[in-house]
Amino acid sequence: MIDILRERWKQGYRTGAFPKQEPALPDRFRGLPVIRQEQCPPDCGQCQGQCPFDAVMATAEGVGIDLGRCLFCGDCMVCPHGCIAFSQDYRLATRTREDLHLGRDELQLAAALKGRMKALFGRSLKLRQVSAGGCNACEADINVLGTLVFDLGRFGIQFVASPRHADGILVTGPVTKNMRAALLATYEAMPAPKLVIAAGACAIAGGPFRDSPETTGGINDLLPVDLFIPGCPPHPYTTLDGLLRLLDRR
Repeated sequence: MIDILRERWKQGYRTGAFPKQEPALPDRFRGLPVIRQEQCPPDCGQCQGQCPFDAVMATAEGVGIDLGRCLFCGDCMVCPHGCIAFSQDYRLATRTREDLHLGRDELQLAAALKGRMKALFGRSLKLRQVSAGGCNACEADINVLGTLVFDLGRFGIQFVASPRHADGILVTGPVTKNMRAALLATYEAMPAPKLVIAAGACAIAGGPFRDSPETTGGINDLLPVDLFIPGCPPHPYTTLDGLLRLLDRR
């Protein structure tokens, strides 16, 4: 026991300084896309043809990216004109589905809750996580938030086992037919008022499974979503940033 305590003392304090200090992300991290409209020639459309998930839209007015569909695969970067690149900006969460359409305007990051909702959840938020047919990538990165590096609990945010103890649900996965009823039952079991968070491309728009008859293509048409967190999967800092913005802690 003494040896264990001595080793733990050597390791020191491991919790990150976020949000007071910006995180250090690896060079290969793909964050918010950067669209250089001035470099895009009219009627080119090569980037749109390269996107396997129909996230890139090329029109006469310029190039746009639907972050709700984007899997951040990087296939669109084949553009010979260098129109699209990926930055290391992890801040991606928005309050509305429409705000995820990136074009000539800057991304409208998630605004804080207002009034009674902020008073209720601003200092303590309990979430029930629902995996509605996901591949477990989003779920794994959400679990990471509970480690000592991120320490989600220091912000008053916790995941709970029962929807009856929850203030909201955080949904991952494209919502398969087999999970649709369970998701809706979980939502109904939560006491009002309640929040809904869509995490990952699958939960937002179906991801690579959006055209499958076995899925509903995300939760936007099933439940009133309060926060959209894009990515495949969203980086833990992307999720944490979105939650803190929702609670007016950023």
